[in-house]
Amino acid sequence: MTTNTTDTATHADTTTRTVLVTSATGKTGRRVADLLAARGATVRAGSRSGTTRFDWEDVRTWAPALRGADTAYVNYYPDLAAPGAVEAMRTFGELAVAQGVRRVTLLSGRGEPEAVRAEEALRASGAELTVVRAAFFAQNFSEGAMAEGVAAGTIAFPAGDTAEPFLHADDLAEVIVETLTRDGHAGLVHELTGPRLLTFGEVAAEVTRASGREVAYVPMTEDEYASLLQRFGLPAPDAQWLSALFSMLLDGHNASVTDGVKRVLGREPRDFTAFAAEAWRP
Repeated sequence: MTTNTTDTATHADTTTRTVLVTSATGKTGRRVADLLAARGATVRAGSRSGTTRFDWEDVRTWAPALRGADTAYVNYYPDLAAPGAVEAMRTFGELAVAQGVRRVTLLSGRGEPEAVRAEEALRASGAELTVVRAAFFAQNFSEGAMAEGVAAGTIAFPAGDTAEPFLHADDLAEVIVETLTRDGHAGLVHELTGPRLLTFGEVAAEVTRASGREVAYVPMTEDEYASLLQRFGLPAPDAQWLSALFSMLLDGHNASVTDGVKRVLGREPRDFTAFAAEAWRP
């Protein structure tokens, strides 16, 4: 469910608004924080080591970070479908409402049934909740854990030949900021994708063209990928859970595009080719 607010909504007065951004040093959090600051909002950048201490594994940090904030961007780590996320969202929502936070935007995963349960737990708190369900980020290939493999010339992943509508993280951040600074989004679910479907093999070809060096896609089974994650230091239960999640997300049920970005921002989403040219500019 999406709504087009581009022509009808007006900007709220962000100069007097304080926004808590959770996971503010991450892929989406830092983008959201920067855009909010550019619009004149007072940004409270929550992280485990920053000035505003916020740690999803330490509930004692939540209420102090929320105190005095008007709105909040919630990006749960490690994933909204992870064990414990439902309880975390229920507790966070109760604390947010108690601290006077009236508007919350939650980042969720597209096509994740377990994530929906966590969404519902946060919604039950009574906060004005907007949910943004996102496809895989294009930036997963240039930032974070997968970037190391790409730099070495390999994209190893349990995706088979399934296509995914990769979403530019800047598009996501712009949508998040719209939901936090404009009225009309409370109670809505925005489902965001990029403009077209690509297989991981096609992604590898795009990166090869943009970077000028060979990058190959290596399909893996769920068990093979879990073993790979363990070799990189992830505990076995976490590796198995994460590999199973990726396998579920890439079983084909998400192989479609939406018009969510256009409905919120009034323009088409950024294409993967443009992202690759920017990320791997020679």
